Amino acid sequence: MADNLLEVRNLVKSFGGVVPNDDICIDIPRGMIIGLIGPNGSGKTTLFNSITGLHAVDRGSIKFDGQELLRLNPGEIARRGLLRTFQDANVYPGMTCVQNMRISTAHAGESLIDDFTLPSRAVDARAMDLLGFVGLHDHSDTAAGELSFGKCKLLEFGMALMCAPKLLLLDEPTAGIHPRLIESIVERLKRANAEFGVTLLVIEHNMEVIMNVAGQIYCLDNGRVLAHGTPQEIRSNQSVIEAYLGAHA
Repeated sequence: MADNLLEVRNLVKSFGGVVPNDDICIDIPRGMIIGLIGPNGSGKTTLFNSITGLHAVDRGSIKFDGQELLRLNPGEIARRGLLRTFQDANVYPGMTCVQNMRISTAHAGESLIDDFTLPSRAVDARAMDLLGFVGLHDHSDTAAGELSFGKCKLLEFGMALMCAPKLLLLDEPTAGIHPRLIESIVERLKRANAEFGVTLLVIEHNMEVIMNVAGQIYCLDNGRVLAHGTPQEIRSNQSVIEAYLGAHA
Protein backbone atom coordinates (compact mmCIF):
# COMPACT_ATOMS: atom_id res chain seq x y z
CA MET A 1 0.00 0.00 0.00
CA ALA A 2 1.34 3.44 -0.90
CA ASP A 3 2.54 5.71 1.90
CA ASN A 4 0.19 8.61 1.22
CA LEU A 5 1.02 11.83 3.01
CA LEU A 6 -2.29 13.39 1.90
CA GLU A 7 -5.55 11.62 1.13
CA VAL A 8 -8.59 13.53 -0.13
CA ARG A 9 -11.79 11.53 -0.34
CA ASN A 10 -15.16 12.50 -1.90
CA LEU A 11 -14.54 16.19 -1.27
CA VAL A 12 -17.41 18.54 -2.14
CA LYS A 13 -17.30 22.33 -1.92
CA SER A 14 -20.06 24.53 -3.32
CA PHE A 15 -20.70 28.24 -3.49
CA GLY A 16 -24.45 28.58 -3.99
CA GLY A 17 -25.24 26.78 -7.22
CA VAL A 18 -21.58 26.56 -8.28
CA VAL A 19 -19.71 23.37 -7.31
CA PRO A 20 -15.96 23.92 -7.94
CA ASN A 21 -15.03 20.68 -6.12
CA ASP A 22 -17.38 17.78 -6.81
CA ASP A 23 -16.50 14.40 -5.28
CA ILE A 24 -12.73 14.95 -5.53
CA CYS A 25 -10.46 12.03 -4.60
CA ILE A 26 -6.67 12.38 -4.77
CA ASP A 27 -3.66 10.72 -3.14
CA ILE A 28 -0.32 12.46 -2.61
CA PRO A 29 2.40 9.87 -1.90
CA ARG A 30 5.08 10.92 0.55
CA GLY A 31 8.25 12.20 -1.11
CA MET A 32 6.81 12.82 -4.57
CA ILE A 33 6.11 15.86 -6.74
CA ILE A 34 2.51 15.75 -7.96
CA GLY A 35 1.09 18.07 -10.62
CA LEU A 36 -2.42 19.53 -10.73
CA ILE A 37 -3.63 20.86 -14.07
CA GLY A 38 -6.93 21.83 -15.64
CA PRO A 39 -8.75 24.66 -17.40
CA ASN A 40 -9.38 27.94 -15.61
CA GLY A 41 -12.32 27.46 -13.27
CA SER A 42 -11.82 23.71 -12.97
CA GLY A 43 -11.48 23.90 -9.16
CA LYS A 44 -7.71 23.75 -8.60
CA THR A 45 -7.30 26.75 -6.29
CA THR A 46 -10.55 25.91 -4.48
CA LEU A 47 -9.07 22.49 -3.76
CA PHE A 48 -5.96 24.13 -2.30
CA ASN A 49 -8.16 26.38 -0.17
CA SER A 50 -10.12 23.37 1.06
CA ILE A 51 -7.00 21.38 1.94
CA THR A 52 -5.41 24.27 3.85
CA GLY A 53 -8.55 25.18 5.80
CA LEU A 54 -9.24 28.55 4.20
CA HIS A 55 -12.87 27.62 3.83
CA ALA A 56 -15.19 24.93 5.17
CA VAL A 57 -16.16 22.10 2.85
CA ASP A 58 -19.61 20.61 2.43
CA ARG A 59 -18.59 17.00 2.87
CA GLY A 60 -15.73 14.57 2.42
CA SER A 61 -12.45 13.80 4.16
CA ILE A 62 -8.96 15.33 4.08
CA LYS A 63 -6.34 13.29 5.92
CA PHE A 64 -2.79 14.56 6.30
CA ASP A 65 -0.20 12.18 7.74
CA GLY A 66 -3.09 9.99 8.87
CA GLN A 67 -4.97 12.74 10.72
CA GLU A 68 -8.27 14.36 9.68
CA LEU A 69 -7.94 18.09 8.91
CA LEU A 70 -11.53 19.21 8.38
CA ARG A 71 -12.04 20.67 11.87
CA LEU A 72 -8.68 22.47 12.01
CA ASN A 73 -8.04 26.12 11.17
CA PRO A 74 -5.29 27.19 8.72
CA GLY A 75 -2.78 27.91 11.49
CA GLU A 76 -3.23 24.48 13.05
CA ILE A 77 -2.89 22.83 9.66
CA ALA A 78 0.30 24.80 8.90
CA ARG A 79 1.84 23.81 12.24
CA ARG A 80 1.33 20.17 11.32
CA GLY A 81 3.60 20.73 8.31
CA LEU A 82 1.18 21.49 5.45
CA LEU A 83 1.83 24.88 3.85
CA ARG A 84 1.02 26.65 0.60
CA THR A 85 2.09 29.49 -1.65
CA PHE A 86 -0.20 31.74 -3.69
CA GLN A 87 -0.52 32.89 -7.30
CA ASP A 88 0.48 36.39 -6.18
CA ALA A 89 3.57 36.14 -3.99
CA ASN A 90 2.53 36.58 -0.35
CA VAL A 91 5.47 38.56 1.08
CA TYR A 92 5.85 41.64 3.28
CA PRO A 93 7.02 44.38 0.88
CA GLY A 94 8.20 46.80 3.58
CA MET A 95 10.48 44.21 5.20
CA THR A 96 13.84 43.02 3.98
CA CYS A 97 14.22 39.51 2.62
CA VAL A 98 15.85 38.24 5.79
CA GLN A 99 13.09 39.82 7.91
CA ASN A 100 10.51 38.07 5.74
CA MET A 101 12.33 34.80 6.35
CA ARG A 102 12.44 35.37 10.12
CA ILE A 103 8.76 36.23 10.46
CA SER A 104 7.68 33.20 8.44
CA THR A 105 9.01 30.76 11.03
CA ALA A 106 6.19 28.88 12.71
CA HIS A 107 5.76 29.56 16.45
CA ALA A 108 3.36 26.90 17.61
CA GLY A 109 1.48 28.00 20.71
CA GLU A 110 3.23 31.37 20.99
CA SER A 111 1.76 34.85 20.88
CA LEU A 112 1.99 37.16 17.87
CA ILE A 113 4.51 39.39 19.67
CA ASP A 114 6.99 36.51 19.66
CA ASP A 115 7.21 36.84 15.88
CA PHE A 116 8.79 40.28 16.35
CA THR A 117 11.33 39.48 19.06
CA LEU A 118 15.03 39.33 18.24
CA PRO A 119 15.72 36.16 16.24
CA SER A 120 18.05 33.48 17.49
CA ARG A 121 21.35 32.82 15.76
CA ALA A 122 19.95 29.50 14.57
CA VAL A 123 16.97 31.20 12.91
CA ASP A 124 19.22 33.78 11.26
CA ALA A 125 21.61 31.09 10.04
CA ARG A 126 18.75 29.06 8.57
CA ALA A 127 17.31 32.19 6.95
CA MET A 128 20.60 33.01 5.25
CA ASP A 129 21.12 29.40 4.16
CA LEU A 130 17.68 29.27 2.56
CA LEU A 131 18.08 32.68 0.95
CA GLY A 132 21.16 31.21 -0.64
CA PHE A 133 19.19 28.14 -1.68
CA VAL A 134 16.59 30.24 -3.52
CA GLY A 135 19.24 32.52 -5.03
CA LEU A 136 18.58 35.61 -2.90
CA HIS A 137 21.57 35.62 -0.56
CA ASP A 138 22.84 38.88 -2.04
CA HIS A 139 19.40 40.44 -1.51
CA SER A 140 19.10 39.62 2.19
CA ASP A 141 18.93 43.30 3.17
CA THR A 142 16.80 44.35 0.18
CA ALA A 143 13.17 45.23 0.85
CA ALA A 144 10.86 42.64 -0.67
CA GLY A 145 8.95 45.44 -2.38
CA GLU A 146 12.04 46.25 -4.45
CA LEU A 147 12.33 42.73 -5.87
CA SER A 148 11.00 41.62 -9.25
CA PHE A 149 7.85 39.52 -9.23
CA GLY A 150 9.88 36.40 -9.98
CA LYS A 151 12.25 37.02 -7.09
CA CYS A 152 9.27 37.64 -4.80
CA LYS A 153 8.07 34.16 -5.80
CA LEU A 154 11.47 32.75 -4.86
CA LEU A 155 11.34 34.62 -1.54
CA GLU A 156 7.90 33.20 -0.77
CA PHE A 157 9.24 29.72 -1.56
CA GLY A 158 12.13 30.31 0.84
CA MET A 159 9.72 31.56 3.51
CA ALA A 160 7.70 28.35 3.22
CA LEU A 161 10.87 26.25 3.51
CA MET A 162 11.76 28.12 6.74
CA CYS A 163 8.90 26.23 8.39
CA ALA A 164 10.30 22.84 7.28
CA PRO A 165 7.02 21.67 5.68
CA LYS A 166 6.24 18.03 5.08
CA LEU A 167 3.92 18.98 2.21
CA LEU A 168 4.01 22.23 0.25
CA LEU A 169 1.21 23.27 -2.11
CA LEU A 170 2.40 25.65 -4.82
CA ASP A 171 -0.16 27.65 -6.80
CA GLU A 172 1.32 28.44 -10.23
CA PRO A 173 4.95 28.97 -9.14
CA THR A 174 6.10 30.03 -12.64
CA ALA A 175 3.09 32.18 -13.64
CA GLY A 176 4.13 35.69 -14.65
CA ILE A 177 7.80 34.83 -14.30
CA HIS A 178 10.45 35.97 -16.79
CA PRO A 179 11.47 32.93 -18.86
CA ARG A 180 15.05 33.20 -17.60
CA LEU A 181 13.84 32.56 -14.02
CA ILE A 182 11.57 29.61 -14.79
CA GLU A 183 14.42 27.13 -15.11
CA SER A 184 15.82 28.36 -11.78
CA ILE A 185 12.48 27.84 -10.04
CA VAL A 186 12.05 24.35 -11.52
CA GLU A 187 15.55 23.38 -10.38
CA ARG A 188 14.82 24.57 -6.84
CA LEU A 189 11.53 22.68 -6.67
CA LYS A 190 13.35 19.48 -7.58
CA ARG A 191 16.14 20.19 -5.10
CA ALA A 192 13.72 20.94 -2.25
CA ASN A 193 12.08 17.61 -2.92
CA ALA A 194 15.34 15.67 -3.20
CA GLU A 195 17.47 17.41 -0.55
CA PHE A 196 14.90 18.45 2.06
CA GLY A 197 12.38 15.66 1.52
CA VAL A 198 9.50 18.07 0.93
CA THR A 199 6.52 16.54 -0.85
CA LEU A 200 5.11 18.96 -3.42
CA LEU A 201 1.65 19.42 -4.97
CA VAL A 202 1.95 21.92 -7.81
CA ILE A 203 -0.72 23.78 -9.79
CA GLU A 204 0.87 24.80 -13.06
CA HIS A 205 -0.36 25.95 -16.48
CA ASN A 206 3.07 25.73 -18.13
CA MET A 207 2.91 22.26 -19.62
CA GLU A 208 6.63 22.04 -20.27
CA VAL A 209 7.27 22.77 -16.58
CA ILE A 210 4.74 20.35 -15.12
CA MET A 211 5.66 17.52 -17.48
CA ASN A 212 9.30 18.01 -16.45
CA VAL A 213 8.88 18.32 -12.71
CA ALA A 214 5.98 16.01 -11.73
CA GLY A 215 6.07 12.26 -11.28
CA GLN A 216 2.29 12.03 -11.45
CA ILE A 217 -0.39 14.49 -12.60
CA TYR A 218 -4.06 14.99 -11.80
CA CYS A 219 -6.24 16.84 -14.29
CA LEU A 220 -9.42 18.53 -13.08
CA ASP A 221 -12.30 19.60 -15.28
CA ASN A 222 -15.63 21.07 -14.14
CA GLY A 223 -14.77 20.37 -10.52
CA ARG A 224 -14.03 16.68 -10.99
CA VAL A 225 -10.92 14.54 -11.50
CA LEU A 226 -10.82 13.95 -15.24
CA ALA A 227 -7.63 11.90 -15.30
CA HIS A 228 -4.65 10.80 -13.21
CA GLY A 229 -1.38 9.28 -14.33
CA THR A 230 2.21 9.79 -15.31
CA PRO A 231 3.12 12.78 -17.49
CA GLN A 232 3.27 10.46 -20.50
CA GLU A 233 -0.19 9.02 -19.74
CA ILE A 234 -1.70 12.48 -19.23
CA ARG A 235 -0.08 13.79 -22.41
CA SER A 236 -1.69 11.01 -24.47
CA ASN A 237 -5.07 10.93 -22.67
CA GLN A 238 -7.71 11.89 -25.24
CA SER A 239 -10.10 13.35 -22.64
CA VAL A 240 -7.34 15.57 -21.27
CA ILE A 241 -6.34 16.66 -24.77
CA GLU A 242 -9.92 17.63 -25.59
CA ALA A 243 -10.57 19.40 -22.27
CA TYR A 244 -7.24 21.08 -21.70
CA LEU A 245 -4.07 20.18 -23.52
CA GLY A 246 -5.55 20.93 -26.91
CA ALA A 247 -5.92 24.57 -25.92
CA HIS A 248 -2.21 24.65 -25.01
CA ALA A 249 -0.91 22.83 -28.07
